[in-house]
Amino acid sequence: MNRLLGDVISEIGTATLALSGGVDSMTLAVFAGRHLGPSRVTMLHAVSAAVPAEATARVEAWTHREGWRLELIDAGEFSDENYRANPVDRCFFCKGNLYGTIAGRTKATILSGTNTDDLGEYRPGLDAAKRHAVRHPFVEAGMDKPAVRALARTLGLGDLAELPSSPCLSSRVETAIRIEPAILAAIHAVEKLVAARLAPETVRCRLRRAGIVVELDPASLSAAGDDVRLTLTGDIAALLPPEIAGATIAFAPYRNGSAFLREGA
Repeated sequence: MNRLLGDVISEIGTATLALSGGVDSMTLAVFAGRHLGPSRVTMLHAVSAAVPAEATARVEAWTHREGWRLELIDAGEFSDENYRANPVDRCFFCKGNLYGTIAGRTKATILSGTNTDDLGEYRPGLDAAKRHAVRHPFVEAGMDKPAVRALARTLGLGDLAELPSSPCLSSRVETAIRIEPAILAAIHAVEKLVAARLAPETVRCRLRRAGIVVELDPASLSAAGDDVRLTLTGDIAALLPPEIAGATIAFAPYRNGSAFLREGA
């Protein structure tokens, strides 16, 4: 399968890779960078309130290790009212801004780390990718998430191979609640707090109309007794900005994409 991916990358030739800092795009960046050489692939990483600082730090650290050509950009999504309004297809506007910004900076083929598992989910960002002729080498090579992680291990990427999936922070905000930088910062702070206290396999802090919901994997949710939840509730409340101060705080089982509300879902 690595040979097939190599064939796809070789055929593309010169590329610009949209590098989020997650396991998919990072693995593709390492593979493409080593396969093509640093002069033939440029990494572009968008810095914004929706991207955790840890992701940017990871990109910069691996840039030093691999000798990549890296450009940090502002994709401009926070200047787009279509994005800020947080419709169900918010990702279309997010990726549209990202790929449009990249296309304005280069004539090279744009690559993403999308894998075949992503094709079975609601991903309006893939429609934006089509408009900018973005290519998805993992999809073209028939690679799903486990195959990407296996490739990361083969490449010697260490802990990066086991990095949990973590979509952008805006994905935690329920459809039609406006995207605000201060709220995203609070969401990230809550997730870091809960991760430090419970070491869960999965944690998501969702902002809903009904209040804050901390979603956890079943084992972590069961292990968090009443006393733990009571303490966490107080500490979480202290992290909330004025926009959502006083919101109710609840705990629930993790559900993938549960902040997206759309008919038929």
